[in-house]
Parts: sequence; C-alpha cells; structure tokens
Amino acid sequence: MGNIYVFDHPLIKHKTAVLRDKNTGTKEFRQLVREISVLMGYEATRGLPLQDVVIDTPLAKTTVSMLSDDGVAIVAILRAGLSMVDGFLDLVPAARVGFIGLYRNEDTHRPVEYYCKLPDDIANRHIIVLDPMLATGYSAVEAINLIKERGGKRISFCCIIAAPEGIDVLSKAHPEVDVFIAAKDSHLNRDAYIVPGLGDAGDRLYSNK
Repeated sequence: MGNIYVFDHPLIKHKTAVLRDKNTGTKEFRQLVREISVLMGYEATRGLPLQDVVIDTPLAKTTVSMLSDDGVAIVAILRAGLSMVDGFLDLVPAARVGFIGLYRNEDTHRPVEYYCKLPDDIANRHIIVLDPMLATGYSAVEAINLIKERGGKRISFCCIIAAPEGIDVLSKAHPEVDVFIAAKDSHLNRDAYIVPGLGDAGDRLYSNK
C-alpha cells in the first residue's frame, strides 16, 4: 500500500503561503514552485535504491553508496508540471524526464490526453510524477494509467496543493502509489478548483491571464 505524506516543514509551509497570495507575481511564483519542489524532492527520493561502488579518495580505496543504475524518471503532467521539473533535477541531475499532456474537459472535468513521451527504459526506473495541483485526481490517475501501460511499476506522485477529493480518487485508483503533498486544502468548489488553493497554477506560471 502507498502512503500519503503531507509535509509540515516550516520552509515548505512558508513558501506555499507566499505562493497562494494573489499578489505574488509570475517570476516569484515560478521560483517558489522550484524551491518547494527541491524541498519536497529531498523526502520523495528517500526510498531510492542504492548500490555499493568502489572509488578512490585522495587517501585510499573505499566502498560508498550511490544511486543504482536503474535510476529515476521524472514525469511532468503538462503544462503546470513542467514548473517542478528543474527543482527535482537539481537533486537528481541524471534523471530521465518524460511528459504527459492532459487538458481538462470543462464540462466533465475529466482529462483528455494529447501527448505522451516517456523514457524508453521507464519500466526499470523509479518514477516520480509531478503536478502542482491535485484537484479532482482524474489527471493524476490517467497519467499513472499511461505510465503503467508502458511498463512503469515503481511510481510516486508529488504535488504542492491537494484537495481531499483528489487524494481519495488517486488512492483508490492506485493504492500502491506514494503521494507527497506540500499542503492539503479544504475542498473543491463547483468548478472543481481547490479551495482555498492558489487559483489556476498554469495561468499563474505562464501569465496566460
């Protein structure tokens, strides 16, 4: 069974609070998402497999622990998930990166796929799926469905803001997936936006409105 992790680190709480503020501009918003992603990534990568490697220090040979050759795949749910990629790459620069394009049907609130490009060796990697918002949970579920269809097995999901409804949907659909959350909010409104939330993450990241 997967676990639900809601972070209580003071830095994550502070940066998420500033992120929510409607007066936070695009440049600062992007930087905050990256910083929060780094802080979350530290914990989300805690379970990565290690292997023993012999190296030469300036004084002697020694056996050290390094990430296994299977490594990590970071999969961003487009478009907003792109904003979290650099933060995770700061921690795991050798990670492969994949992209899943989904948009929300405004009538049904269900995701529609328009793009999927994953690393060829996705089945061998620990996969971390990124999306700043977990609202209805449908996009996260569909993204993980697509990854599993292509052989992915070891999957985690990271988001900044989550609604209880989305957590429930994702956990029921993929109970083995660990979910990492910076802040768990109150509920979804009639338009399936998270309350209090931070508005539309994609629009705030890319200044579409």
